[in-house]
Amino acid sequence: MGGALKGAQVIDNLPTIGIDETVHDLPAPEVPLDEPLSHERTILPGPQKVLSEDDIVGFRSAVLYENCLRQLVTFLTLRVKRCTGVLRTGLVCDSVAPFSTNIATRGTAMSVEWICPNGHCLWRCNSQPVLKFDMQAGDFLLSTNILFSGNNYTKVALLFKFMNMRMVNPSTHYTIQETYCVDPIKDFWEEKRSEAISRLKGKDVVLLGDGRNDSPGHSAQYCSYTTMELDSKEIIHVATVDKRQTNWNSNIMEKEGFIQTVDKLTQEIKVVEFCTDAHVQIGALLNPDKGRYKDLRIHHSLDMWHGAKNLCKKIAIAGKVKGQSLLHWLRDIVNHFWWCCKTAETFQQFLALWIGVLHHVCNNHTWETGSCQHDHLEDIQDKEWIERDSKSHKALVEIVLNKRWQKDVHKYLRFRSTAHLESFQNHILMYASKRQAFTPRVYDTRVVLAALDYNFHRERPTYRTAEGHQVYSKKYNKNARRYSLYAIKCQKSYDYITELQARILQGRVTSGIGMPRKRSLRADDPRRLGVVPPIPPPPTSELVHTQVSRSLGSAFHAVSNLETD
Repeated sequence: MGGALKGAQVIDNLPTIGIDETVHDLPAPEVPLDEPLSHERTILPGPQKVLSEDDIVGFRSAVLYENCLRQLVTFLTLRVKRCTGVLRTGLVCDSVAPFSTNIATRGTAMSVEWICPNGHCLWRCNSQPVLKFDMQAGDFLLSTNILFSGNNYTKVALLFKFMNMRMVNPSTHYTIQETYCVDPIKDFWEEKRSEAISRLKGKDVVLLGDGRNDSPGHSAQYCSYTTMELDSKEIIHVATVDKRQTNWNSNIMEKEGFIQTVDKLTQEIKVVEFCTDAHVQIGALLNPDKGRYKDLRIHHSLDMWHGAKNLCKKIAIAGKVKGQSLLHWLRDIVNHFWWCCKTAETFQQFLALWIGVLHHVCNNHTWETGSCQHDHLEDIQDKEWIERDSKSHKALVEIVLNKRWQKDVHKYLRFRSTAHLESFQNHILMYASKRQAFTPRVYDTRVVLAALDYNFHRERPTYRTAEGHQVYSKKYNKNARRYSLYAIKCQKSYDYITELQARILQGRVTSGIGMPRKRSLRADDPRRLGVVPPIPPPPTSELVHTQVSRSLGSAFHAVSNLETD
């Protein structure tokens, strides 16, 4: 009892304990301050909490069926024999096992509860870890990965409905994307873009640029202008323009995106050439005599494919006129245009080669100023020759020697192609479909995700067999009416997605506040430009009476003047 011993203990009379019977004292487990103290030691684990991004990123997950979970729970013995809940009378419940079980759903998760006959919950086991402020990690990552994979909420919710699975609330989904996903993705893109810009310092850079609208026709809401570096085929800039920023004029959104791109990139790198499609407004900006960027001395090149397509349209229209048989020569004339642009270095050299097609179609392969550079042709020709000065020949001469068309020929002589950029524009459809509407920040983020995907996988190796041979596949082209072979590349790894998930989860874990219940527009949101001013309140009855009296008085005065006249 804490008092002093009356006498010394006789050690010889104490029992002897062997080394195998020795018991060492263990330190007591630490009890969290925010949990109530209990006389009984806790033997049931609490819910798993995500305290850092490493607690959830990379862990495996699976689809869980309720009947399988119920089968597991049925044969599971809870390590609690009695209920320690408190009744309304203040007494301990003290109900004994077995306890009933209840399986509940919340979002995409399932939880099992063990309940005593008096309704006390002895233990709850959840199928997902829990983030701060009681948000389930699976719901949070599902909304995040819907954005990463380029899907949209409606289709995924329909898939979950067919699977008879619960889905994240739509308001929660869109709030997660706007609040936690957009900014980390843009910051990650800016870091990777800065690395690409640093590799281009001190070099003469040739850029490829093209714009893409978010919907077909002239009713587009957004236009994303993408810029690619010619040698590395790497996307180095993406500018998204909202229609509200151009005074609701969708026809000048691509021009505005080009202006933003040039103004930014010319401050970071030395741009010596810019290749675009035949956009009239952009051509005026890069005009070396009176354009906006004439002092920068940027050479403006045009895409060869677009030039050949425009020439093909002119020949096709002329060939449909009665008496003008040019359609069977269309492919050869276009191929000759490609060869002239690739061979010639100046406009004079191009013109000397280009006019040769007017003699060739007439079976005249030598003329005063030159000759054809092809080998000897066989007498049997699968195409019908065109007679000189015929209606068909005059139509071809008008197309070939058109002055307005020839003034832009020098823009094709560097033989540039935006085929890789066109492929990327098609790749954006995976992340931002033209049949789906997005908010401005989410649309910009989806285009940035497409750029990250393209840059990380642009140098994928081709797939090879065990013997080292490349694997090819064939694809049918309806326009060319023939098959084309292309090498199959290895599957994408998406290694950067793990880092993005970690950044987004870190922002959620370190956040000191919960998810906002109401999303407010940011200061730079284009939707602020389209806010309609409030309608003034209706005038009072006294003011209406005054306005009507003035109107009637003016009308009476005007009628009196008419009668006087």
